[in-house]
Amino acid sequence: MSILVTGCAGFIGSNVCRILLDRGESVEGLDNLNDAYDVRVKHWRLDRLKSREGFRFYGTDLSDRTQLRSLFAGSGDGDGSPLSSVINLGARAGLRQSTEDPWGFFEANTIGTLNLLELCREFEVKKLVLSSTSSVYGEDTPQPYREDSPANRPLSPYAASKKAAETLVYSYHHLYGLDATVLRYFTVYGPAGRPDMSIFIFIRRIAEGETITIFGDGKQDRDFTYVDDVARGTVAALKPLGYEIINLGGDRRTVLADVITMIEDLLGKKAILEYTPAHPADSRSSWADIKRADTLLDWRPEVSIEEGVRRTVEWYQENREWAKDLR
Repeated sequence: MSILVTGCAGFIGSNVCRILLDRGESVEGLDNLNDAYDVRVKHWRLDRLKSREGFRFYGTDLSDRTQLRSLFAGSGDGDGSPLSSVINLGARAGLRQSTEDPWGFFEANTIGTLNLLELCREFEVKKLVLSSTSSVYGEDTPQPYREDSPANRPLSPYAASKKAAETLVYSYHHLYGLDATVLRYFTVYGPAGRPDMSIFIFIRRIAEGETITIFGDGKQDRDFTYVDDVARGTVAALKPLGYEIINLGGDRRTVLADVITMIEDLLGKKAILEYTPAHPADSRSSWADIKRADTLLDWRPEVSIEEGVRRTVEWYQENREWAKDLR
């Protein structure tokens, strides 16, 4: 039996694959290596997986049902091992980017999930884990966000596409008995992260003496969550649970301006800041209630924001020769 991980060259997906391989699992990794952000960092992650025993890679798009079906049927490049589980991390992410290409986000995040659900039904795959986002909670939901809080006023097409995927997953659980866990991630960061996310941008631009554009006043906060913690929680969610929605967050709100100060201190350089009005797709604050993750998955975050930022700065400095050019 093997586990299919979509988005295997992605930030979270590559770390999930690493954990699964470390514990001896066979992993079918799927990623279309699109150019939503600089593909060089995707290839850097993927290169570290391709040499691992038990890993097979497929350059398949989630919207291509024919190729996906071949993979499920065992007629792809692998050995035909049946799938025990699917971890769907293949997605388009980004609040502001989704306002520019909402069609692309719905094709990847919603239609892609529907394709996987149909194939799980057809091939009797028993478990699916879906990556979702704290962005589904919107702006007016009381904090800390609980999984049973209202999540029906998403502020961006990205959040709406993920909420649509969540509801599809529940439908397949109800109709076909699929064991399905939806994980709502909170502002994931860490080494080899997406170059369009705030902490990576802050590190690169401070290190290279470039201006950082701050949307709003810089006093907005986020529940930053280190990537290793998120990957560990994602693997834990493979256990049978029926249908559950579970937050994975750092359990602590940190102001963006304070993150910039941490990075300045680590790099020994001051940031050049430029302020612009807040974007309507951005929320002012986020904070996860993680009691359900603790109860159901025996999971809590282990890496503090201070330690996580230090590790991320170190990774950047070690890989600066090529990382400084990532866009």
